[in-house]
Amino acid sequence: MVLISKILFFTSHHGFYTVILLFLILGLLSYLTKKIWFLVLAIPLSILNGFCGQFLNAWFLNKYGVESTAIITSDVETNSTLNDMYIHDYEAVVKKQDGKYISTFFSTTSASIYPIENAIRIPRTEISFPVKYIPGYEKNIVILYNESEEGKALIKYSKLAPVNSARIKYEADRTNKVFIAEYIKALEDYTASYDEESYKIKLEELKKELKQLK
Repeated sequence: MVLISKILFFTSHHGFYTVILLFLILGLLSYLTKKIWFLVLAIPLSILNGFCGQFLNAWFLNKYGVESTAIITSDVETNSTLNDMYIHDYEAVVKKQDGKYISTFFSTTSASIYPIENAIRIPRTEISFPVKYIPGYEKNIVILYNESEEGKALIKYSKLAPVNSARIKYEADRTNKVFIAEYIKALEDYTASYDEESYKIKLEELKKELKQLK
């Protein structure tokens, strides 16, 4: 597992050197076996690593890694961009199983984040956040963003958005049965995940209002 983790760390954090190694290794195999397809194979593998290297690393570490915490110690904005946003270089410390810390690094484009999605979310500096790694090679980490305080807050905000939307409709027309039903449904979904008394009270009030209108 440690060897696999080291390989995935290298391929996901050093894309340019990975391409060179792929062409060297597969080029040598092509020369020794007299089969050109070995060399041709280097092209799709290089492209695949560029797009999926960090995702594969994230899946592997989440599947086989152990949980711990890390803290970002440095966040430096570079001159390079990705989707019109500046790429950042990060340094962090990772807590090992013996309680000691080890340094690591990653960037916006090389960070492994779980769950895997089309978004790059990095925790703030100086705030401890959950990660996973393979014991013996702790510098290769996957960020468990949804389990961090920022991630939990983001999930809560996304679940609260339908409630606010339904509330605005309801406040615009408190006699509209469709709006009341939509508000009730949104509150039911929200309170199923978050035990907040004020929202539960409002939910019961709306149910009574809807009965009175029928």
